[in-house]
Amino acid sequence: MSSRAEASVTAVIAAAGSGERLGAGGPKAFVPLAGRPLVEWSIAAFRACAAVRSIVVACPPGHVHDLGGHDGLGVVEGGTTRSQSVSNALAAVGTELVAIHDAARPLLTAQLVEDVIAALIADPEADGAIAAAPVTDTIKRQRSASETARSATKGAFTPLYGANARFVVESTLDRGRLWAAQTPQVFRTEALRRALDAYPADAPDPTDEAMLVEAAGGRVLIHPSSPENLKVTTPLDLGVAELLLADRAAR
Repeated sequence: MSSRAEASVTAVIAAAGSGERLGAGGPKAFVPLAGRPLVEWSIAAFRACAAVRSIVVACPPGHVHDLGGHDGLGVVEGGTTRSQSVSNALAAVGTELVAIHDAARPLLTAQLVEDVIAALIADPEADGAIAAAPVTDTIKRQRSASETARSATKGAFTPLYGANARFVVESTLDRGRLWAAQTPQVFRTEALRRALDAYPADAPDPTDEAMLVEAAGGRVLIHPSSPENLKVTTPLDLGVAELLLADRAAR
């Protein structure tokens, strides 16, 4: 089993998102942030990690040539779903460990990557380790979608997020045991490949890779992270990321 000093990791950056909620008018990964495309902040963070031997970016179909000028960078065409994009990138991975990261999290630091790698290496029984932030909000579970939609219109169904929708609380979750999953997520490469292969084709598309490994019965560790490692989804998020990067530059 590799020690931290001997770890050999390939970074996979999932960058095939459409950017629709951001109103970008094009792929989210290429939206400008503090003078450079969003994805380039993650590339720079991984390049600063001693354990990362190579980087593979899964780009939107038709955009594989938009990352020219990066020596040694692998670029593959992403799929229509997240898992397809990651699967395409995994075909180019030959290292023992793989770190999956969202291009939409541009505030990634080399230290966070190294810490998540170290967490996985320290536990030989673990299949993966993820960055995650403790949940601080009180979290409510709503009733099922069908019940919520019916209550909104006294029996007639309307779209769940329609103007007249009423969301009814089913229960309050214990936030003391809840974590908001982030990336990077580091896995033993073969464990992630097996999990991808075993995931049912008719199941909902997983929203992160840990979900795949969990479904396959794998052991996934949590490394505490900061909410600063935010995901850019809306214009507000983009503005916050700009401010945080400016603050880093001023330190």
